[in-house]
Amino acid sequence: MTTLAPARRETLHRRIRLIVAITIGYNLVEAGVAIAAGSLASSAALIGFGLDSAIEVLSAAAVAWQFTRRDPERWEKPTLRVISVAFFALAVYVTATSVLALITGERPEHSTIGIVLTAVSVIVMPFLSLAERRAGREAGSATAVADSKQTLICTYLSGAVLIGLVANSLFGWWWADAVAGLVIAAFAVREGIEAWKGDACATSIGMILEDEHHDEHEGPHA
Repeated sequence: MTTLAPARRETLHRRIRLIVAITIGYNLVEAGVAIAAGSLASSAALIGFGLDSAIEVLSAAAVAWQFTRRDPERWEKPTLRVISVAFFALAVYVTATSVLALITGERPEHSTIGIVLTAVSVIVMPFLSLAERRAGREAGSATAVADSKQTLICTYLSGAVLIGLVANSLFGWWWADAVAGLVIAAFAVREGIEAWKGDACATSIGMILEDEHHDEHEGPHA
C-alpha cells in the first residue's frame, strides 16, 4: 500500500470529516421528517426509516470523532466496533418492524411526504457513500469505508421504503417494504460481522485490495 504524504493524509482526513458532517446533518433532518410523516400516516416503515437515520448518525458521529483525534489510525478498532453495533441495531430493528408488519397486516396510509423524502435519499445517499468510500480507501481507513457501507445500506433501505410506499399507494401491496426490509437486514448483519471481526490493519488493506480487484474486473467507467 502506498505511503501517503502528510499533507495528502491531512487533506483526506479533512474531506472525511466534511463528508460525515454533511451525512450527520442530512440524517438528522431526515429522521425528524420521516418519524413525523410516519406517525401521521401510521406507517411503521417510515418510522423505522427515521430511526434508521438516527442509527446512521451514530455511525457517522463515531467516524467524525475518530478523525478529530491527533492519531486517527490508533482509534480504528474501537470505532469499527461502534459501526458494527450500529449495523446490528439496524438489522434488529428492521427485522422486528418488518415481521410485525407482516403479522399484523398493518396497512399504512398514502404519504406524499414519505415518498418525496425517500426518493431524495435514494439520490443523495449514494453520492455521500461513494465520496467517503474513495477518501477512506486512499487514506487506508477501515472505519471510513465501513461507514460508507452503512450509508449505502441506508440507501437500499430508502429504496425499499420508497418501493413499499409507492406499491401500497398504487396497488395496495402493503407487504412489499416489509419483505424488502428483511433482505436488507440480512445484508446489515453480514456487514456488521465483517466490521466486528476486522482489526484495523487487516480490514483496511483487505477492503482496499478487494475493491481494487473488483475495479480491475469491471474495467473503466464512463
